[in-house]
Amino acid sequence: MIDPHIQAILQAMAESGFQLPEPLEAGSLRAVADAPIPAPPVEIAEQRDLTITAEGRELAGRLYHPEPSKVLPVVLFFHGGGWVHGTLETHDRLAAHLAVQANCAVVSVDYRLAPENPFPAAWTDAITSLRWLKDNHFALGVDPERIALAGDSAGGNLAAAVAQAFAGDASVVHQLLFYPVLDGRCATESFAQDHFGFLSTDQMRWYWEQYAPDEKRSDPRASPAEALIAANLAPATIITAGNDPLHDEGTAYVAALEAAGVKSKLHDFPGAIHGFASLFGMAPIADEAMAKAADALKSAFGSR
Repeated sequence: MIDPHIQAILQAMAESGFQLPEPLEAGSLRAVADAPIPAPPVEIAEQRDLTITAEGRELAGRLYHPEPSKVLPVVLFFHGGGWVHGTLETHDRLAAHLAVQANCAVVSVDYRLAPENPFPAAWTDAITSLRWLKDNHFALGVDPERIALAGDSAGGNLAAAVAQAFAGDASVVHQLLFYPVLDGRCATESFAQDHFGFLSTDQMRWYWEQYAPDEKRSDPRASPAEALIAANLAPATIITAGNDPLHDEGTAYVAALEAAGVKSKLHDFPGAIHGFASLFGMAPIADEAMAKAADALKSAFGSR
């Protein structure tokens, strides 16, 4: 059962002629999927583009700061898009909304995309972005001791993998994962079903093929579900959607975190589809998910 507000949005998109290219190809998919959701922008006090230096490369980034006169905790955010598409613009509203609702800064990262830059390029960019953020905290107006890692879908994969790499680093206080990609085996029960919405099982398998060949998917940097979970991993909030091939990966990861002694919280939305959080302001279920996310960040930052 899909939430009626989301169902109406999907129907309107279909009636407008929106459809993914067939067969899937990176360039044509980007031409369709990289158009931002037509919705009013989120008002925020400061929003400025950044240049993130990562191992001799320059990545685009964007800072969202609701109170530029204050030093605030910060979220390092990685956008979704199957590691193939997605931009700072597609996730502009989501990043700004998180900053406003949680009263924190957000730094969004435009990491390298596959298939031109396959695994571990995106992971490397994510790791070096965190190091860059720490080195440049003063210029950003953020607290380097209160950092959360966040992302949706493939961005959730990167946030989870970076959190694992920085397990034991007290400055990383939380990981916020929206319907994350976690397991390259694609073998959960929810993968055995097809789902109506923004992501099908075939599409997700195709994303994996662009990002990481089979022999590399057991690497925990690609599949965080394959990692041996450290007890000192940052606490996690995971948001899942019932109508999503990735649903069972998220619920299984919460169970693995809890078994390892890592504090975690699952917010499961049975009527939701993959990508639904970006529909805030249009679907109440998305507003609820974003409120849960903001509450989790405020609690982690000690700013409730």
